[in-house]
Amino acid sequence: MIESDESSFERDVVEASRSQPVLVDFWAPWCAPCRALGPLLERLEGEYGGRFRLVKVDSDANPGLSERYRVRSIPFVIAFVDGEPSDSFVGALPEGPLRAFIDRAIPGPAERERRRARALLDAGDRPAAIDAWRAAIALQPALAAARLDLAEVLLDGMPPVDADRLAEAAAILEPLGPADRGEDRHRALGVRLEALRAAADAAPLDVLRARVAAQPGDLAAKYALAQRLVAERAYPEALEQLLEIIARDRRFGEDGARRLMLSVFELAAADAPLVSAYRRRLSALLNR
Repeated sequence: MIESDESSFERDVVEASRSQPVLVDFWAPWCAPCRALGPLLERLEGEYGGRFRLVKVDSDANPGLSERYRVRSIPFVIAFVDGEPSDSFVGALPEGPLRAFIDRAIPGPAERERRRARALLDAGDRPAAIDAWRAAIALQPALAAARLDLAEVLLDGMPPVDADRLAEAAAILEPLGPADRGEDRHRALGVRLEALRAAADAAPLDVLRARVAAQPGDLAAKYALAQRLVAERAYPEALEQLLEIIARDRRFGEDGARRLMLSVFELAAADAPLVSAYRRRLSALLNR
């Protein structure tokens, strides 16, 4: 257990929670329930053997932190995981419910493997990271975050297209449920998977570009080039090709060019200026 204040909270809690869960106990010396809860939290911190860190904050002495985390009554306990508050409770819980709260905040074996995979990838050990993600999924097949992580890493770096990695990524994404499929990240991965599948059967980029240059009205060639460019993550050039298809024939491929543009917006979401500019151009084209 450590005591923290406004000057050290970022280090003691926010940064520390990126490597292990942190429970922050907002208390005050005059608070009788706080005096009951505090020793119980300290004892459980010892029993859990380092699986979480306990940090105590005097709410009266640190009004800025109390305001920031909306502490209205004490004791108030917040669990921090990965730099963010993940759960909280007010009052002095009995030991049973308190253990249940702590168990929810502490990552299970699968989540620990997922975090280890991310750390390995950050350290540059991609093969070991992939093995750790596979282990996480084996431990908890329903852990959607691990499936999305692994699919993303398998698809990253292609083309050249690796058929085995494509097949594994597709198999990893397939069991995800409707809620997961509605997430932007899942949709973006699905688009990239399909683009890479199309790229596997498509002609090389220089051949496709030459075909489009020789026959600008060949919309099928333009669409194939756009798909290949999406697979290569050459989003601006892909979007230009798709805009031209829409300008020439909005109904081409059952509105496929517009739908692919919308998917590229999700893939390129990190480039907000690019997405915003092409959204405006698409809107202007559709409403002219």
